[in-house]
Amino acid sequence: MLLIPLSLLFHLSQPNISPVATFSIVGYDAETGALGIAVQSKFFAVGSVVPWAEAGVGAIATQSYANTTYGPNGLKLLNSGLSAEQTLERLVAEDQGRATRQVGIVDAKGNVANYTGDECNEWAGAVSGENYTAQGNILAGEEVVKAMGKAFEETEGELADKLMASLFAGQEAGGDTRGQQSAALLVVQAHSGYGGFNDRYIDLRVDDAEKPIEELQRLLEIHKEWVPR
Repeated sequence: MLLIPLSLLFHLSQPNISPVATFSIVGYDAETGALGIAVQSKFFAVGSVVPWAEAGVGAIATQSYANTTYGPNGLKLLNSGLSAEQTLERLVAEDQGRATRQVGIVDAKGNVANYTGDECNEWAGAVSGENYTAQGNILAGEEVVKAMGKAFEETEGELADKLMASLFAGQEAGGDTRGQQSAALLVVQAHSGYGGFNDRYIDLRVDDAEKPIEELQRLLEIHKEWVPR
């Protein structure tokens, strides 16, 4: 008798789901309180799936065979007082498809947590450091996330600059083995949105492009011109 893992059976029961094979970095700026995510993938409109964040609460990247409820549910758990690690444990424990998931979380105190299910497509894994976690699947290898972490640690400037440097470093190290297609950058900070009425400081997406990271950087430069700090 052929035995099928419960997690795989769960995945097979979900129609029209493709893996969000990607690399992302979730970070926190201790000086400003900003929280954010940068992501790139050979996947259309990755910004509509992976990044979730709330000022003063945390930031979450959900990917691989992404469970998008990890975003809103994870932010609720963080807002209730749970740490990044505690939130991750709750999300994964309650998900039958956990073996196919990948997620990175940073809370508003800079605590980080990540998870890569053992049924994510190779290469899949993560690295973390002070105020950040970088993760990816279907990558050229571990050197991708290591390069992302190193770039985050060594880059000066705003959180957005550190996150973008990480994307460029990840791509330079091999990135997604399938290629490039879309990218996104989301940064939240209290009262930093349009007119100070919300917390969405930067929300940029490149849904389909030959060089999405370069295009995302171009959009960020325009944002800086229009929204001076």
